[in-house]
Amino acid sequence: MKEITVIGAGTMGNGIAHVFAMNGYRVNLCDISPESLDRALKTIEANLERMVKKGSLDAEGKQNTLDNISTSTSIEEACAKADLVVEAATENIDLKLKIFKQVDDAAPAGCILATNTSSISITRIAAVTKRPDMVIGMHFMNPVPVMKLVEVIRGYATSDAVTATIMELSKAIGKIAVEVNDYPGFVANRILMPMINEAIYTLYEGVAGVAEIDEVMKLGMAHPMGPLTLADFIGLDVCLSIMRVLFEGFGNPKYAPCPLLVNMVTAGKMGRKSGEGFYDYSSKENIIVASAFKQSR
Repeated sequence: MKEITVIGAGTMGNGIAHVFAMNGYRVNLCDISPESLDRALKTIEANLERMVKKGSLDAEGKQNTLDNISTSTSIEEACAKADLVVEAATENIDLKLKIFKQVDDAAPAGCILATNTSSISITRIAAVTKRPDMVIGMHFMNPVPVMKLVEVIRGYATSDAVTATIMELSKAIGKIAVEVNDYPGFVANRILMPMINEAIYTLYEGVAGVAEIDEVMKLGMAHPMGPLTLADFIGLDVCLSIMRVLFEGFGNPKYAPCPLLVNMVTAGKMGRKSGEGFYDYSSKENIIVASAFKQSR
């Protein structure tokens, strides 16, 4: 396997491209927006330069990584010679199904199709292709160049051979691969997102404030960051999308998204990427948005 196509040049897509290219694979990064591709290349270069300054990569390694990456705005062109396609578009089922139909038509017969989805059914995605046995989940963690885990998700029809190939490939790019089965949220988000949702309910119900909830979980449970800080980092819109997948998939009211989370996303408060969530990121102090509870009751 030599040719990797990554669909989507956002945070996850550029991170996935970075890791594959740094490990010697030729990567075609594809996005419909030339501006997004330009931003992605600048982000990758900045992250590589940070590695050079830390001494974990030399200047030659940086240049080789950049040389391994090409870009495209055409799915057909990007997938024509691919051995593996990794889709890393927005967590939207309709968009993903549309992309997979296009990729299935464009990619060679032996090409494996992977999705970086964090919660959407691999089986449902595979069903729109003519190769369901070759469709699999590769759920990377953010930030991709730093986090070691890849959650490898088998769809209902995913073959043993494809699973074994992706497990080995994940190891080849320096990741630790963990195989899981295809149920809503898989393992990572089936456990993580209800915890974050419960933290938001704890704020919504006035049990404690933003800082207090985060401090309890950091100091009492040894979490590296509090759940509300983490929600802002992930993106509140992403958190809401995953909770809705869990709620729809299991039909269990315990997965119902907190009304405060719904209100904040509706108001455009997405977390770090929008400049405000549970914290205000317009200044270096990351000031708590103290009115979040009051405005949402």
